[in-house]
Amino acid sequence: MNAGTNQPAIKNPLKGCLPPDPNPTIPSLALPPGACDAHCHVFGPASKFPYAADRSYTPPDAPVEALRKLHARLGISRAVIVHASCHGSEMAVTLDAIASSNGTYRGVACVEDGITDRELRRLHEGGIRGIRFNFVRHLGGVPDLDVFHRLIARIKPMGWHVVLHLDAEDLVTQQELLASIDLPFIIDHMGRVKASEGLAQRPFASLLDLYRHNPLAWIKVCGSERVSVGKRPFRDAVPFARALIEVDSSRILWGTDWPHPNITKDMPNDGELVDLLAEICPDEGVRRRILVDNPTQMYWSN
Repeated sequence: MNAGTNQPAIKNPLKGCLPPDPNPTIPSLALPPGACDAHCHVFGPASKFPYAADRSYTPPDAPVEALRKLHARLGISRAVIVHASCHGSEMAVTLDAIASSNGTYRGVACVEDGITDRELRRLHEGGIRGIRFNFVRHLGGVPDLDVFHRLIARIKPMGWHVVLHLDAEDLVTQQELLASIDLPFIIDHMGRVKASEGLAQRPFASLLDLYRHNPLAWIKVCGSERVSVGKRPFRDAVPFARALIEVDSSRILWGTDWPHPNITKDMPNDGELVDLLAEICPDEGVRRRILVDNPTQMYWSN
């Protein structure tokens, strides 16, 4: 057992998963009422919500109480809790966070092929509105695509969507798969394209082409620290977010990605990320669409 966690030891857990910045600045940008952090996580506490034995990283605890405190400081009213792979498919930590929110949180689940219809319905009643698949190499790479298609077929009648966490090259190699998805899908973190490779890079061109021509595709203009070369405040990610918003702001979401798992460069300051949004989207009306209207449509309309 791992000391102090009451959970099984794992082989070679990912090292260096840092805690979030404990001193977020108060943003200069005032967010509109109903503003939603559409991509954040809750981790543990491990004593109550153990981490999965087969996890690829072990984060410091980041409980829902800390998330609420952060959001109060940033001026955020609502949130979407994206269930993290370190908790596996055991959804208790995310469902607990949603239940504590008085209707201001929704969630995205990680589920297994064998999940029952009854359990899917329980997740829906608990505030889940989508499922997430990780394609990124450090989280296991491309999932079983037979399972992928089976689960998509099962959630479609529920009005759910699918969230895709991709590596940049997946935007090129998985074009056929992306074209086959017949329900709304969201691509996390601007596809994790690399700012150092410029706006003309093939993965970003593929993302723009997908977004222009597929009305089911949504994009999160968050994860600037993952797109950037890694120096706060990550302004080199701004042109990529602006290019996506210019295509269509009605299918754009934004989030903090708190508590920023697996960051190996500069740890973001969440207040700075809010102010970076003012550079990403200077138009107040468009920001309101991204922060209020779009998440309402995706997460609170069914």
